[in-house]
Amino acid sequence: MTPQRLRVALFGTPAFALPTLEALRARHHVALVVAQPDRPVGRGHLLASPPVAARARDLGLPLAQPERLRRDAAFAERLAGLDLDVAVTAAYGQILPTSLLEIPREGFLNVHASLLPRWRGAAPVQHALIAGDAVTGVSIMQTEAGLDSGPVHLVRELPIAPDDDARTLLDALARLGAEALVDALERLAAGALPSTPQDDALATLAPRLTKDDGRIRWTDPARRVLDRHRGVAGWPGSWCRVGVDDGAAVLKVHGLELARDEAGARAPGGAPVASGTAPGTVLAVDADGLLVACGEGAVRLTEVQPPGKPRMGARAWANGARVTPGWRLG
Repeated sequence: MTPQRLRVALFGTPAFALPTLEALRARHHVALVVAQPDRPVGRGHLLASPPVAARARDLGLPLAQPERLRRDAAFAERLAGLDLDVAVTAAYGQILPTSLLEIPREGFLNVHASLLPRWRGAAPVQHALIAGDAVTGVSIMQTEAGLDSGPVHLVRELPIAPDDDARTLLDALARLGAEALVDALERLAAGALPSTPQDDALATLAPRLTKDDGRIRWTDPARRVLDRHRGVAGWPGSWCRVGVDDGAAVLKVHGLELARDEAGARAPGGAPVASGTAPGTVLAVDADGLLVACGEGAVRLTEVQPPGKPRMGARAWANGARVTPGWRLG
């Protein structure tokens, strides 16, 4: 039996939503794509379209980029005139007012990159990595007025690989989310979509990251330092200060790994460090980079970027900056 084609609208903005857009247009009638407005980017502040808007234009799909959804009567009227079966959100970036949620016959389904109710909010993938979660996934949920609090229709789990960071994990979850949505819409069309209320008592929050989330917490155990580095990959990225006061220069850290033990293997908690060593102390400078003490264990910096300079090997930077064992990174 051929699956029923639904009239749908997609609300999505970043690359995470692209697999969902492709899955929808292959199986259903996409009556409208809604993305955030074009924004100035880079040093030249040139206007650039978000990935979903650019792809919708390439495909010739109807596109809207309202600045604000609340009190936009013209947009609400346009949406109401589309005779939608359902709408889908995938990392859209705005809270949808209740007046819009009620327009499609089946409301809005959200492709959310976590195992709800864990990690409700704007940055679930990043927070899962920072917290050291071993498993994540996607939840297809019913969008309500609350923050990712609606009932969950389908869940797909995904183990987090040791070498995953926020960029690779977002890519994998984007593909998994599109597959799960296709399943959910087939069940919706057949009148057999399950629905399970969330347990609010188990909810954890994943707020949007700030620049400070990328600062390396040297007092944390080495494993947590690495997990944070994986979680902030892409943006804001890991960084520390050369020196201990806030006036010191910022050093971006692009390559960071657990230090190896005496046998040459990566120790799960980082190589052991002598008792009394202050976190952030440079323990050694060698061909592989900088060995730096953490609250427990140590990590190795392999690639860094000093202010106003390109990325370089940590050893090359240390040689130029005359970094020696005993230096402190803040």
